[in-house]
Amino acid sequence: GIFVINAKSKSIKLQLRGAELLELLQQNELKVMHQSEGCTWHPEFGTWMIESTPSRPYSNYATDLLRVERNMILRRRRLLASLQPNEIAPTVTCFPLLGISNTISTNETFTAPFSTSQYVPDIVINPHPRFGALVRNIRARRGSKVDIKIPLFKDLLTPEYLEESQRKSILEIMKRDGHMTEETDSNIHMDCMAFGMGMCCLQVTLQACDVNESRYIYDQLAVLAPIMLALTASSPIYKGRLADIDVRWTVIAQSVDDRTAAERGEVPEEDLPSFAAEHSQYAGQGVRRQSKSRYDSISTYIYHCNNCELCERSFEYYNDVPCPVDEEIKSRLLAGGIDGNLSHHLAHLFTRDPLVIFEGEIESDDAASMDHFENIQSTNWQSVRWKPPPIRKTLEDPHIGWRVELRTMEVQLTDFCNAAFTVFTALVTRVILAFDLGLYIPLSKVDENMRRAHLNDAARTQKFFFREFMGPPDMEESSASRAVEEWNDSYANEESFNQAPWKKYLKTEHAFEEMSLSEIFNGKDGYYPGLVPLVYAYLSYIDCDPEAFHRVDEYLQFISRRASGELLTPAQWMRKFVTSHPKYRKDSVVSEEIAYDLMIACKEIGEGTRACPELLGDVKITKIHAGHPYDTQLAGKLSSADRSSLIQRLLQRGDQVRQRRESEAEEKKIPLMRAHSIS
Repeated sequence: GIFVINAKSKSIKLQLRGAELLELLQQNELKVMHQSEGCTWHPEFGTWMIESTPSRPYSNYATDLLRVERNMILRRRRLLASLQPNEIAPTVTCFPLLGISNTISTNETFTAPFSTSQYVPDIVINPHPRFGALVRNIRARRGSKVDIKIPLFKDLLTPEYLEESQRKSILEIMKRDGHMTEETDSNIHMDCMAFGMGMCCLQVTLQACDVNESRYIYDQLAVLAPIMLALTASSPIYKGRLADIDVRWTVIAQSVDDRTAAERGEVPEEDLPSFAAEHSQYAGQGVRRQSKSRYDSISTYIYHCNNCELCERSFEYYNDVPCPVDEEIKSRLLAGGIDGNLSHHLAHLFTRDPLVIFEGEIESDDAASMDHFENIQSTNWQSVRWKPPPIRKTLEDPHIGWRVELRTMEVQLTDFCNAAFTVFTALVTRVILAFDLGLYIPLSKVDENMRRAHLNDAARTQKFFFREFMGPPDMEESSASRAVEEWNDSYANEESFNQAPWKKYLKTEHAFEEMSLSEIFNGKDGYYPGLVPLVYAYLSYIDCDPEAFHRVDEYLQFISRRASGELLTPAQWMRKFVTSHPKYRKDSVVSEEIAYDLMIACKEIGEGTRACPELLGDVKITKIHAGHPYDTQLAGKLSSADRSSLIQRLLQRGDQVRQRRESEAEEKKIPLMRAHSIS
């Protein structure tokens, strides 16, 4: 996000220059397209936001793991070089004062025709027609404004938790400071899409070798999604208040929740027929029960085991959450040769209505374009996204394969941390494939993990459901068979059987338990190795080159220490920063001065000018300089005017060097003369 600051008054506001900066960055990038390393810049929902990606994908070689951080640093440098002196761009998840009056850099009158928000004007929405239409259509389909509620952090003087007599005086101070605190309960209330889609994150897209591998990776990342969310937690502040959650996910889910009252289960059953008649143009006539927002965790696994009886039985067990489908779509897919698991997933996507479609695109040819599919796919914002390859229209079009996108991770303050989690995500999928591991647990447990990941300090205080044995199903079956045979031969009574170390394998292939993040990442009790040790084993297996291993080793040590609780998550560090600030009144309020100091600290940590051992341990962040973010071209023959200018600069530089040397010589004589006089 781009913010404008005033150091004298310690104020910070949203800077609505995203479109202007985007055009500048894209134009500058065109000048260096020949270079092997570059950046791609994309528009985002907010006019203060910019999205960036590498200009070309990383390869499947260990040396390219080093490119990740280098490219992130390059993107940061180029963005910083485009900013004005009073602008900053820390990599934070959300602007802590969004929704507070006078925190947007604009002179325009407050209007919100798209969102009808009480707190945020529509001027913060990207001017591209897609974004305003999304806001309007979500509200229209829902039948009301979105209603975002998240729990407020309880401190000693948080007014919402006090008796009426104490509460009044504190509320008066808060309103005087510009905080629109009108909640009557202990929730932070927000009312428009900007509160959710105005947040930033770290998304990683991985390409698989074929469709089956992509589907398997999708399922495994779905299990890891809430785990990675908890470990990267960076979002403890909303609308100028400390929240009692640490991550953004539920805020976004509520901000784009377009379900009708009937789909949310709020319409009495006897009224559903009339409701359906009034909403006949909606998917499912607006009455098909939807247990989740269209931005949420997945509702079905998609891997297909080629009619394997064991897999089919397992999937019935694992897919244990409601997953409504469009039966007509599913029948067409099955008739077209698509297997049941994938048909179920795709038919689930089509239970949602399209939110935006451009004029002239309704009648597009589905054999030549995937626009219709992507229109639905791109607005089903799930924790993991399965991405089929686009249609190649010409031989010159790049070949893009089957991809999977992990979408839950929160953006970190430094390029080192963002690179660490990106590289880890790539490597853990290699581990899963190389060692033939399976992370499957019931999706109800994945959803429970997602709920726990939101909680205050979840990374250190919560336990998460995870596999205690990650071998493939056939290995587990054979393990169980061997255990039975050994028991028949060696264990004559129940007491000795209960002490058998392999007893857990007799619980069938579905065995899982609750583990802390430290146990999930670092291992537990000798029978579960941990994700970080498995990555080390994989790096040894591929004989990773020393240069790449050295940096990856630093990433893994950092992740291991964060998972163990030795290092704070950004959310906990921010919470500690606020509550220890001298201007904090123990009322859960983040004032503009506190927000200013916090964002400056985030900027300095990200740019390597401020050490933060609580977050980084002994990792040293290289200072990021905005100067010369683009390579300098070696010029050819100079013009006469250029030669004259160059010679003049050289003569001036020579004079400066000569004067400096003479000055240094004079300074050296003085102490010698003083020493002589003393003697």
